[in-house]
Amino acid sequence: MKNKFLKYQAQTTPHPLAMEISRAEGSYIYDVKGKAYLDFVAGVSANTLGHSHPSVVKAVQEQAGRYMHVMVYGEFILPPAVELTETLAAMLPDPLNTTYLVNSGTEAIEGAMKLAKRVTGRGKFVAAHRAYHGNTQGTMSVMGFEERKRPFRPLLPGISFIEFNNEVDLDIITTETAGVILETIQGGAGFIEPENDYLKKVKERCEETGALLILDEIQPGFGRTGKLFGFMHYNVIPDILVMGKGMASGMPIGAFTASEAMMSTLSEAPKLGHITTFGGNPVIASAALATLNELKQGSLMSDSLEKEKLFRSLLVHPLIKEIRGRGLMLALILKNPETANHLILESIKQGLILFWLLYEPRAVRITPPLTISTEEIEKGCTLILKVLDQWNDQDVN
Repeated sequence: MKNKFLKYQAQTTPHPLAMEISRAEGSYIYDVKGKAYLDFVAGVSANTLGHSHPSVVKAVQEQAGRYMHVMVYGEFILPPAVELTETLAAMLPDPLNTTYLVNSGTEAIEGAMKLAKRVTGRGKFVAAHRAYHGNTQGTMSVMGFEERKRPFRPLLPGISFIEFNNEVDLDIITTETAGVILETIQGGAGFIEPENDYLKKVKERCEETGALLILDEIQPGFGRTGKLFGFMHYNVIPDILVMGKGMASGMPIGAFTASEAMMSTLSEAPKLGHITTFGGNPVIASAALATLNELKQGSLMSDSLEKEKLFRSLLVHPLIKEIRGRGLMLALILKNPETANHLILESIKQGLILFWLLYEPRAVRITPPLTISTEEIEKGCTLILKVLDQWNDQDVN
């Protein structure tokens, strides 16, 4: 199977991990030899409720038995999609009350950029250095990492970049700016949080210039930071909210939300201003609705802040220089990239899944399912400290 995987399935790196999976349940993934791996990554923040959560599985199975794809987005009334968007509206602050469902986070960013152009009549955007919003042509244009963009130029014109948390740069936002697109918490850059009311100040500058604030919540969203969306910690409401990843507990989905008045501009002059075949798919929407209901009814969101405290109390080591992030969106900043690589690769060998971040080579991702138990956290942290101790001894010797 590994040979077939490498031969027939397009690869993203020369050396994929190539673990062959047989099943996954709760906080564990099992390979074909029956070895269990404790999952501290959750499909890169996608499996909000862990693997094969009973509520999600039930919702998917029941809906698949009724009907799956029946018509392109927006033509037929599909109750799972309607209930999902209604539930989101009830849980979001005004004026975020109308949601367009798509298939992934990067598609949602593309839709949000089109919406900002349509609403403002402008064509320029401001994004952040070291930002990551996806890998399509438009989202790469607002990616703040030239090394990854250069081979694919030309990209969209009219993009300016600011330094995240640097208020001096806000003058770059002008009356020609359609939208300012920022991650609420910078992901690939190393889980960097906004400081000193930074997002509030960005929003004020947007209001001064008539630009729209687009917040990318693809990674922080759906309870990972202790609230439904990360922006709820920072005293700001975006004009356009973008989501994805953990929205459907491992099923492919994305969405962007704005006011009804803004979103209506995509439906006329011209009609079909934004279209998708599979967006709002009833099976996927059922998984997302089940996920949202679990978050709404239980304590998983607030529990993530308590679990963050546990991680921080346990992961104390000379090689760990810093722990960034909030809730269960955490990044260990190690002594150097070599230490980070060793921790990730050796931990996987010993049955704990960790992973890298895109732009910060010293970082190790810790984004487990929100359902992870105290005992599982303690088990994984014990293994991390053991691996670091062994590496430290080797380094000293």
